Order: sequence, then C-alpha cells, then structure tokens
Amino acid sequence: MEAQDEYFYGECSWFVHNQKYNKAEKMRCIQMNSGLKIVTIGGGSSYTPELIEGFIKYYDELPVSEIWLVDVEAGKEKLEIVGSLAKRMVQKAGVPIEIHLTLDRKEALVGADFVTTQFRVGLLDARGKDEGIPLKHGVLGQETNGPGGLFKALRTIPVILDICKEMEEVCPDAWLINFTNPAGMVTEAVLRYSNINKVVGLCNVPIGMEMGVAKLLDVEHSRVRIDFAGLNHMVFGLDVYVDGVSVKDQVISMITDPDKSITMQNIHAMGWEPEFLQALNVFPCPYHNYYYKAGDMLEKELKNYNDGGTRAQVVKQLEDELFELYKDPELAIKPPQLEKRGGAYYSDAAVRLIHSMYTDKRDIQPVNTMNRGAIASMPFDSAVEVSCIITKDGPKPLVMGDLPVAVKGLVQQIKSFEQVSIEAAVTGDYGKALLAMTINPLVPSDRVAKMILDEMLEAHKEYLPQFDRELSPSL
Repeated sequence: MEAQDEYFYGECSWFVHNQKYNKAEKMRCIQMNSGLKIVTIGGGSSYTPELIEGFIKYYDELPVSEIWLVDVEAGKEKLEIVGSLAKRMVQKAGVPIEIHLTLDRKEALVGADFVTTQFRVGLLDARGKDEGIPLKHGVLGQETNGPGGLFKALRTIPVILDICKEMEEVCPDAWLINFTNPAGMVTEAVLRYSNINKVVGLCNVPIGMEMGVAKLLDVEHSRVRIDFAGLNHMVFGLDVYVDGVSVKDQVISMITDPDKSITMQNIHAMGWEPEFLQALNVFPCPYHNYYYKAGDMLEKELKNYNDGGTRAQVVKQLEDELFELYKDPELAIKPPQLEKRGGAYYSDAAVRLIHSMYTDKRDIQPVNTMNRGAIASMPFDSAVEVSCIITKDGPKPLVMGDLPVAVKGLVQQIKSFEQVSIEAAVTGDYGKALLAMTINPLVPSDRVAKMILDEMLEAHKEYLPQFDRELSPSL
C-alpha cells in the first residue's frame, strides 16, 4: 500500500490492505482520520449562505473538511448559484472546506457525520397553495399551522423517512439535524417510524426570542437564558433570565407594546393586551398570534390575499432578488438582505448545536427531541421543544415539570393534531387526514375541514403518492 493510503486511512488501513471493504466503509475510514463531513439536503435553499457563514465562523473549533450540498432536479439551477457563492465564501475566509454539489443524495450521504435538512417538497408553489386554499374558505392559511401545516407534513414526512432509510444504509452513525418544517412533526415521525435515533429538530424561533430579549434589555445574547417548553411553533418561555436572575415580569410588561413585540419577518406584530399577557404569565412565541389573535390574523391574511398575495408570493420575490445577488461573482459573503427571508439566526442555531455536540460542550439550548418526562403533561415518547443540555451523545432535556394550566390544553390539542397528522402522512389514510384537519383549533368544523382537505389533496396530488384517492371515498 502506498504511503498516501496510510496517511488517509490511518487505523482503518487494515480494510484497504486486506481488500475487505466496500465503498461506504472506505468513506467512513477517510472521515475518521480527517475533518467532519456535513451533508445539507436542500442545499439550493436561499438559507444555505447562513449555514456556510456559520461553519466558517466556527471552523477553528469545528473542523469541517467537506460540505455536500444536495438538491433535486427542479432545484438544480439554484443549487449551482448557491454552491458557487458558498465556494467564494470559503475561499474569501481562507478555510480549507471543500464544497461539493450533487443531485445524488445517497452518494452524498456516504460517510457523513452530520446531515442537515432544509428542503421544501413542492417548492414555494406548494406553499402558495397551503396558504391560499384555506383562505378561500375563511380559514387561516399558514405554512406550519392549521391546514397548511398539515399538508406540509403530508408532503414532507414520506421524504424524510426515505432519507432515514438511506442514512441507515450508508451513514448509520451520523446525526440528523432537521430544520425542515414542520420541524416538530418531522422529528416525531423520524422517532416513531424510522431506525434513526440520532435526530434533533431545530428551529430559529427560540434563538430569535433570546435575541429579542437581549435587544429589548440591551444586553449581550450570551447573558440571556429562557426556560423553553412546548412544541415547535407552540413553545413558551416559562421563565426568562439575565445572568441567572429572572426578568420574566419585566419582559412580559415590555412586549405588550406593539413597537417592542418580539416577532419574525413572516409574522405581523400586533402587541398584546397587558392584562391578558400578565395573567398568562409565560413568554409566548411569535406563532401564538395565530391562536390568541386568530381573528385579527385571519383578517390581516385575507386582506393580503385579496390584495394579490400571500406570504409565499412575498418570499418568492425576496428569493428572486436574493438569487440575483447570489449570482454576482464579486459577492463572497452572506448578503444582509437574507434576514428579510425569515431565516435570521438559522446558522447561529444550527452551527451552535453541531459545535456543542462535537465538543461535548454541555451548554443549554432549545431543540426538538424526545420528551422523556421533561414536560409532565406530554407523552414520554413524543417530540417536544424544550431546553436541553447538549452533549456528544445528543440533547438531554431539562425537567420542566408540568405546563401551566392556562397553556397546557392548547399544547396538548396541538400535540394530538401532530400525532394524527403524522399517522396520516405515513399511511395515506383519508379519514386520519380529515380527523387531523378537524381537530386543529384553527379549523371551525368538520364540514369546512373536508372541503379544504379535498381541494388541497387535489392541488398537491403530485406530491402525495401515499394517498390512493384524490378526494374523499364518497366522491
């Protein structure tokens, strides 16, 4: 065997010498003796420069040698544009990270250490239908809540389970870090219906809340900690600390002012009634607007819809502008316009998590993981969004006890919606899909649920092969 083989394979050179290895084993041997291999599925996403920026920033402590950006044929052009920008970013930063672009997902997964997922089945056209069809029936249309959240789950869960099967075959030791929405349902689907146990769901909402508190109080983000408990896009801050001292009452008082609301680019800030929020006595996330201000939010969404656009149309325009920027051969940094996309702090959350797992840092971060008794009123084996100690063996949930009675019922209702939705996504059972739609608190009746379900099944049939009928059995 040549000297360079010994250098690359190190302790795994036995496999090479004896010719008793396959491609997957060979690639794993290489990775054991070099830097980390990251695979990003949905690599053509406009979010990708956020991720690349994060790996560059953390490179000294997180030695990534390869990043594989993977997409589908429909996303090939965007993958090439984003991939070229990623290569320029790495070159400008002077870090030895190789960027690979491919449409062959399984090839990319071989020997991966971390697999991140950030894809959208059906692209933004599907999001437009998720938002627009419910609004036609007078129901809130939002990509991760209500009917839109159901259909995003129906399209996404079968794909994530296919990814898991490939990971089991070619990178069984890799961690799956899922950013794809609905992140909580996707995480629970992986836990229940695959053999992948090393999965963490991630969302930028909690870190956005932390950053928002830091800005409100004019302190460094590192000084802020929030006790998070709930579900993805249904998470509450049970307490808020600065330097270990509770400031929850002060923060709750401040965010009743609409000008000081902590929100996101895709959620209109309306402020809160002071008496309501003080009685609730927990820190809500921006998505709670859809439940506690459902009428106001519906009115706003209907106005936008009737004026010619849903959030999907806004994002489409933003993405067109971003990709025009990305094409510039002189651009070698993440453009600030990306924050308008709604993905602010994505790289901070994603790379912070991977860094803490790799270094066994044991800091506290909010992620989606198996409950394991952390939230007393939630099923032990269900996915929850909760503050965890991040270790090399994954997240260890902090025990939060029971949820306050004022929010417990809503969270449990959404969890039942999630679990029935997941079952519908896996089985293609029309009745389960109708049940999930009906029990969601944003849908007013089974009759309306059925009308929306049938229209959305028809609209999305290209991406729902698990359903053996387009409409209900009676039609």
